Amino acid sequence: MSTVVVCVLVCRPAAAQQAARAFAGGLFGVSTLSADGRSVTSGPSAALSLYKPENGMAVNLFAGVHLLQYFSVQGNWMWNRNDVTLVSSLADPRGGGYYEQRRHSHQHAAVIDGLIYFLRLDSPVRPYLGTGLSVLRFSSSDVVSSVAAGLAPPEGAIASTRVGLRSHVGIDLRLSGRVDFRYSFSETMSRNPISPRLTPPAPRRLANFQNLFGLVGRF
Repeated sequence: MSTVVVCVLVCRPAAAQQAARAFAGGLFGVSTLSADGRSVTSGPSAALSLYKPENGMAVNLFAGVHLLQYFSVQGNWMWNRNDVTLVSSLADPRGGGYYEQRRHSHQHAAVIDGLIYFLRLDSPVRPYLGTGLSVLRFSSSDVVSSVAAGLAPPEGAIASTRVGLRSHVGIDLRLSGRVDFRYSFSETMSRNPISPRLTPPAPRRLANFQNLFGLVGRF
């Protein structure tokens, strides 16, 4: 009996190694950024600020390896572009002001993910959960339009490099012996580079939601 147990423990990693397969692919879809805002009242004075993002295009290129039947690691390069509108307003007995500024923004991210699958490597349908750390670069240097009176809008570029946490769910559907179709929904949380530039500054972190579709090749 002890000999059988030892054989099972020794052979299982070997079998897992033989089942490991490299994969790579690309996903395209829609990126949605979270909004933020703040209001401050003090006696007869009141200030209000917010920013409103628009949906934009997102791209995810990735490559990885199926280490075990139910576990894979994956490296990603991700990019998305979103327009944002920044608004601030100040009301005060001594005078008030406001601004509205529209900007283009984009993010680049390098991500390392771990994926946990719920079905075996040879299954034609493989749902998964994934999570990983990302290094993100946010940049907004293009001002589309700016209207202001008595209150100065942000000047120059809004840029930040930061670390984020990415969580995602998805499913791989077998199309052929070497190609899968993949759907993925992800959320990446990080420090917010936009909110501190509002007047008054807003408090929330930035969430980037992405709905992505594409193909995975296995080799």
